[in-house]
Amino acid sequence: MRRSFPLLVLGSGCLVAGYAYVVSHGFSARARPNMVETFVARNLRSLATPLSVKRKVNPVAATPLDIAEGRDHFADHCATCHALDGSGDTALNRGLYPPAPDLRKPETQGLSDGEIFSIIKDGIRFTGMPGWGGDDEENWLLVSFIRHLPDLSEEELQIMREVAGAESADDHRGE
Repeated sequence: MRRSFPLLVLGSGCLVAGYAYVVSHGFSARARPNMVETFVARNLRSLATPLSVKRKVNPVAATPLDIAEGRDHFADHCATCHALDGSGDTALNRGLYPPAPDLRKPETQGLSDGEIFSIIKDGIRFTGMPGWGGDDEENWLLVSFIRHLPDLSEEELQIMREVAGAESADDHRGE
């Protein structure tokens, strides 16, 4: 009992702090997650991802054709939330809590291929990211394209607009 007392106090303190935060800020999906929420969520996701998944390496060669296939699939299926350019600047995403991340940033680009693959295939609980399942090869093509997002050209964005049926860059791309 003596050893568990500090954990009980720590747990109680966290509970009180959490309650105080919720009472003062509410549960609006329009609010942005604060740094503590973001830190906790990322670390919990990382802890929940098996090491065997993290160690998976993309078997797709990431040739221009592979990236183009992933690009077209992304434009047609993923851009609604993630935007054509991967920024996440979409009307739908502004209403999600937590919002879909900017896929071009180090927080996503720093994940292993296996982690990105797992997120696409299995989703992330308590977020707007569903588990899509799908064909493994198709999901690996998406991983290759997500890796390419920081280097996306204007020409590729134009192709994506056509694939997505967007009439302007503002439909799925933030400026």
